[in-house]
Amino acid sequence: MAEPQQPAPRMRPAPLLFEPSEAVSDPEHFFDLESMDDPRELLSRSTELTLAFRAAADRASEFQALAAAQLADPRRFDRLTARDIADRAGWTEDYARKMIEFGRGLIRDGGVPQ
Repeated sequence: MAEPQQPAPRMRPAPLLFEPSEAVSDPEHFFDLESMDDPRELLSRSTELTLAFRAAADRASEFQALAAAQLADPRRFDRLTARDIADRAGWTEDYARKMIEFGRGLIRDGGVPQ
C-alpha cells in the first residue's frame, strides 16, 4: 500500500535585499543588477530575484485570500460582501468570490500562511 504523499516543503527564495534610499531614487538602479559586468553573475542574481518576487507574490496572494475569507465570514457581525471586498482590493466581484473561497480552503486545510 502506498503511503500518502507529504506536501513538498516550501522553497525559501533568495532574500530580497532592500536598496538604500539614494539608489531607489535612481530609476536605472535595480538591486545593483545594472552594475554587474559578468553575464553569468547577472543571470544568476536576476534569476534569484525573479524567484523571490514570484514567491513573495504567491505568499501575498495567500494572505489576501485569507483576509478576504475572514472579512466575508458570515459569523462576523461586520462581514463584508464580495462586492465590498472587491472594491477595497481593486478586484472584480467574481475574483473576490474566488479569493474568498481560496481563503476558506486555506483556513479549512490548515494551510494558513505563517
